[in-house]
Amino acid sequence: MLVPPVPPHSPDDTAAALDGAPPAARAALRLLRGLRHGQLELVTPTGQALTFGAAGAELRARLELRNWRVAAAALRSGDIGFAETYIAGDWSTPDLTALLRLMLANRHTLEAVIHGSWTGRLLYRLRHLLHRNTRSGSRRNIHAHYDLGNAFYRLWLDETMTYSSAWFNGDAGRDLATAQRAKIERALRMAEVGPGTRLLEIGCGWGTLAETAAREFGAQVTGVTLSSEQLAHGMQRLAAAGLSHRAELRLQDYRDIADGPYDAIVSIEMIEAVGREYWPTYFGTLQRLLRPGGRACIQAIVIRDELFERYLRSTDFIQQYIFPGGCLLSPGTFHAQAQRAGLRVIDTLALGRDYAETCRRWRRDFLARRDEVLALGFDERFLRLWSFYLAYCEAGFDAGDIDVVQYTLAKP
Repeated sequence: MLVPPVPPHSPDDTAAALDGAPPAARAALRLLRGLRHGQLELVTPTGQALTFGAAGAELRARLELRNWRVAAAALRSGDIGFAETYIAGDWSTPDLTALLRLMLANRHTLEAVIHGSWTGRLLYRLRHLLHRNTRSGSRRNIHAHYDLGNAFYRLWLDETMTYSSAWFNGDAGRDLATAQRAKIERALRMAEVGPGTRLLEIGCGWGTLAETAAREFGAQVTGVTLSSEQLAHGMQRLAAAGLSHRAELRLQDYRDIADGPYDAIVSIEMIEAVGREYWPTYFGTLQRLLRPGGRACIQAIVIRDELFERYLRSTDFIQQYIFPGGCLLSPGTFHAQAQRAGLRVIDTLALGRDYAETCRRWRRDFLARRDEVLALGFDERFLRLWSFYLAYCEAGFDAGDIDVVQYTLAKP
């Protein structure tokens, strides 16, 4: 049952708060009056506090404005403008994730702020389209994110150096490294990896899964990546473990793999970087490289089916600032693409809440190492960008707008 909105302030208070405010600020405040879920305290640039939403709500957030630029930016380009003004220091909040969750909970009321205008997002849309994942484009896109340096990721990832959702399996008390190993081991089990299995990993990261598959499952592993930083770390890791003869890592595009068939394929959160135009190529590659009767376990971040078409027509903060060229599938699209390629989805495990917890821990550890991040040569804008990114993901997984699923596929 919805809690009735609390009358937050008198008309005189509103008028005083808007004294000298631009038209975009007035339009934004009109939208905020329609909040139905949670409660927002807004502190204007003049220091006046206004409250919107439901009295006594469990979900509460505070937004402190240093100027009114956020209003125009958000109405023009949605979540991208909202993020850009945060990165620029135009506003702050004591709990960024709560603020983003509140916005998602009021998606219909705040549609103009979340999505922006078509014209305001046009330039961003065109820029996203220019980041297509051709072979050369994929290398550039992967380099932009994953080659920030192993020293950077080592600061805040757990000891396994795993940059994907952990699996707590209902036990939030698990440490992150244990939960990451549980996720990896499940993926290998679902792909039926065992002694002598010829395993292909598409998107091998820093080598955690390759090492686990070779050492604990007895597999013969081939892993491919487009990140030179990840490749160097992974090869050193395997050499240090004495497993170089059991696992070969390559700097190679998945489309160029020609030494199949493989008994099993595992790919953990790589499909997000494939790009919509290349989904048939990706699933076709799985089908081509997997032996008859073989299995693949694909861990994929997906967006709710009902949000998918709007998402495809637009672009968002993640695509603009974090993963250029990236595009999420929806669950329905994943199933359709797999079926079209001649693969059967035989098992699914949704890990969305586990990913929210993973992001919470990553953000906590990232912010705790801020001085060391700065010492690597990054600046305050970079810190704010990554803080927003991790909170944005946490809020999306908590809200259920996005999920992450381990799909097990079988080739007849």
